[in-house]
Amino acid sequence: MLTFLIKGNLRTLITLLLLAPAMLSAQAPSVTQHRVTVAGKVIPYTATAGYMELKDEAGTLKARMFYTAYTRDDIRDKSTRPITYTFNGGPGSSSVWLHMGGLGPKRVVLSEIGEMTAPPFKYVDNEYTWLDETDLVFIDPVSTGYSRAADEKDAKNFHGYNEDITAMGQFIHLYTTQNQRWGSPKYLAGESYGTTRAAGLSEHLQSRYGMYINGLMMISSIMDFSTARFSRGHQLPHILFLPTYTATAWYHKRLPADLQAMPLETLLKDVRLFARTEYTLALMQGDELPAAERTRIIDKLSRYTGLSKEYVDQTNLRIEIGRFTKELTRDAGHSVGRLDSRMTAFEYDDAGERYEFDPSYNATIYGPYAGTFNEYVRKDLKFESDLPYEILTGRVQPWNYSNVQNQFLNVAETLRNAMHRNPHMRVWISNGYYDLATPFYATEYTVAQMNLAPELRKNVSFTYYESGHMMYIHMPSLVKFKKDFTTFIRP
Repeated sequence: MLTFLIKGNLRTLITLLLLAPAMLSAQAPSVTQHRVTVAGKVIPYTATAGYMELKDEAGTLKARMFYTAYTRDDIRDKSTRPITYTFNGGPGSSSVWLHMGGLGPKRVVLSEIGEMTAPPFKYVDNEYTWLDETDLVFIDPVSTGYSRAADEKDAKNFHGYNEDITAMGQFIHLYTTQNQRWGSPKYLAGESYGTTRAAGLSEHLQSRYGMYINGLMMISSIMDFSTARFSRGHQLPHILFLPTYTATAWYHKRLPADLQAMPLETLLKDVRLFARTEYTLALMQGDELPAAERTRIIDKLSRYTGLSKEYVDQTNLRIEIGRFTKELTRDAGHSVGRLDSRMTAFEYDDAGERYEFDPSYNATIYGPYAGTFNEYVRKDLKFESDLPYEILTGRVQPWNYSNVQNQFLNVAETLRNAMHRNPHMRVWISNGYYDLATPFYATEYTVAQMNLAPELRKNVSFTYYESGHMMYIHMPSLVKFKKDFTTFIRP
């Protein structure tokens, strides 16, 4: 009998030891209560920070996805309250930018125009949070933030367009089901590649789960990658980036006096027209462009970009973004930012072909957002992890685009399909005039090519901000951003 008990306990001990890693890894979410004041009204809310486990139908764990959810406490019936699933892009970005920049109940402190302050960095209550209108769930895709594949060898199974859509869709389905939110109006808010993801999810959630979305918030949108990929013989990006080059040159006072004196929006209307008519026709003619016409186009490009006629001529009328960011303020020893071309930085080599780093990322937002989130998640959210929180990581590369091999990814058609099947879905697209990562004119072009049914075109709205990719780092734009959101979610 004693022998039997010893053997039985030994078996139990061995079983517990074998299960221990899985048991320990199933970290319970941290649930905390807070308050934030929005428009003079105090809003109580619950924050939940933790993991959602993704499993296959056999119950095998595939990944743990980290999320932070904010739910308003003074709403009795949460089943009908709007809920917004939100994420950033990259691919390889955590959700920290939207979380701690514009949408969440806390925001990083930057200067009035969005410049980095001296470290250590601080965060404050965000009086412009969206939490007064909608509950918020910030999702970190696998390999970003604290999210990880169950087995690191399998992480590549999440690093691709289709793979990412499947995983994010499963997360949204699980959260919606487990928290009884099927009756809630549901929204997706994505930034940058996150808008690519949102467009893909709008159709995937319909077809896979029968989940129809009420609206998409597309922040600094990119749906058609042919609009932003510079390559020889491909003319489209040169045309579509031009208005942002003009806005950037206008901001840095590099334009001729008559153009500099014009209101930015008025000037950009003229540049849009030139880009889609004279400039497009000139590029299409290639080497057959007559010399006199070439000279005229060079003159106009020089006026609209702030670059010298000689430089425009040397580029063969085709100004690539990497060169523009270095050339515009080269004489001052500056390069301008890609994410936000208002930002500048000094560099070692003023004769370089391209900038050494993006002034609007490395010297503006990376440090403040990384520093404050790592403090906030432990201090306020009471979530503990020794994993590095991956802000913007290269560990997702190479990203798998096998679904569009030998093509440019274009999810505008995916969104069109979703809207035609769900004609009540609305789309709000917000654009920064100084965004050289996802230029506003490229987005306008993409939407114009969607071939939406005429009666659905009114479902798409645009707003513009005198800031860059993360328009909310600029305080006047953050104020407008919140007003525009409120207008959108209260149709």
